[in-house]
Amino acid sequence: MNNYRSSGVLLHISSLPSRFGIGDLGPTAYYFAELLKQNKQHFWQILPLNPTELKHGNSPYYSYSAFAGNPILISPELLNQDGLLSKNDLENLYLPEKTHINFPDIYPLKEKMLVRACEIFIRENKFQDEFDSFCRKQAFWLDDYALFKVIYNQFPALKWNEWPEEIKNGRKKTLKSLTIKMEIGIKKQKIIQFLFYRQWGNFKKYCRVNKIKIIGDMPIYITHHSADVWSNPELFKLDKNRNPSFVAGVPPDYFSKTGQLWGNPVYKWPAHRKQDFIWWKNRINHNLSMVDFLRIDHFRGLTAYWEIPAVEKNAIKGKWVPGGGITFFKMLKKNYPNLPFIAEDLGIITEDVVKIIQKLGLPGMRVLQFGFDENNFPHNIHLPHNYIKNCIVYTGTHDNNTIQGWIQNELTAIQQNLLKKYLGIDFQLKNVHWELIRLALASVAQLAIMPVQDILGLGSETRMNFPSHTDCNWQWRLTNKNMLNIKENALPKLNKLVKTYGRDKVD
Repeated sequence: MNNYRSSGVLLHISSLPSRFGIGDLGPTAYYFAELLKQNKQHFWQILPLNPTELKHGNSPYYSYSAFAGNPILISPELLNQDGLLSKNDLENLYLPEKTHINFPDIYPLKEKMLVRACEIFIRENKFQDEFDSFCRKQAFWLDDYALFKVIYNQFPALKWNEWPEEIKNGRKKTLKSLTIKMEIGIKKQKIIQFLFYRQWGNFKKYCRVNKIKIIGDMPIYITHHSADVWSNPELFKLDKNRNPSFVAGVPPDYFSKTGQLWGNPVYKWPAHRKQDFIWWKNRINHNLSMVDFLRIDHFRGLTAYWEIPAVEKNAIKGKWVPGGGITFFKMLKKNYPNLPFIAEDLGIITEDVVKIIQKLGLPGMRVLQFGFDENNFPHNIHLPHNYIKNCIVYTGTHDNNTIQGWIQNELTAIQQNLLKKYLGIDFQLKNVHWELIRLALASVAQLAIMPVQDILGLGSETRMNFPSHTDCNWQWRLTNKNMLNIKENALPKLNKLVKTYGRDKVD
């Protein structure tokens, strides 16, 4: 983090406006970065950039690759600029502007776009040297991923451990012959990843020049049906049929009385230690090549995690099991001496987790919405007067309701009174989000992050994710009208507050 006070916003790329039904890495992303620069916002926090799927609720935390980029975030306009789509191709991709992403429309539309772009790429031999260099540098994950994706497309209804035996078990002779047989399909998958990373790399350079630091997000767990588990089954707790024997989740908490059953296979940590954490090093290095700082989701799972037998229907009957432990954290310190990480330390946090975070000197998270629990007010660590400098304060996260939705739909009468007492005013509902933003900016926390929905004062209908609910998540996006509001009203107002509370310094 910076050594001085600063602030930023939380907004995933998919939530940007565009003419193509979903936010992407095109002109609007650059425009939004420019608005952040103009208004002294030095950080842009995003969600994971990995591929998403309709059948898994479009969650960026549930992907078939920990390394691949999400094809639906590739910009059609930039493909047109690169000569990979015609003007007519673009016009066939236009969708009416809506406040929510219609994913069933998006996936086939973007697939059609990428098929066309790949055809032109191959026919006209576009960017060949750059593409070859990309394939060489990224071969450590790209080769397995591209083969996995082609086989996946052939068996869309099957998990990888239901594939033919010789493919499931990754026999070298079979995979070598498949790679030759499926050469064209594999090349197209590599082209798609090249296009994503080319667009992302250019965008990241633009942000760096404009002194916008990107905070990325790394889910702690991997999806079972993924290139990662298929090519590294020895690193996960699987049974003889290569199904998960135990799965990840969390015990009952703020979000769910029965806990959260995530369903991801859990790590076989002794195997990772034996390999000197090479898979983790590759993954972290890859992520840090894309972003400036990395939020490690569910950080406490690296110390101990909630392990649930795979046969269970909810997370209640799980147990705490040791995670990577001290050897993992020593690896982090040795390989990443500047420790460009944020510890997502929400939920049930034990003393050993607190000590590890303090020893590493990582900033943890404070969420204003968690501060007004009548049972431990005013000693709650999420209340600003209890903050330490080395933390990041959020008005809310992607898992929370918006401030307006939280106050209108979730706060009890007692909690509303506590909020009024803490603010020192009898707040007006229409402006209360600004009072919470002011609390965050005025606090001692080194960095303050506000979801764009809170800056705009939007309600529950714009919530990004509701943990333990599978429908209607990850869909919200800005409209052009909201972008105008951001430009002319919301960010200029935030800029004034940032200057008032000394968060406007630039490197």
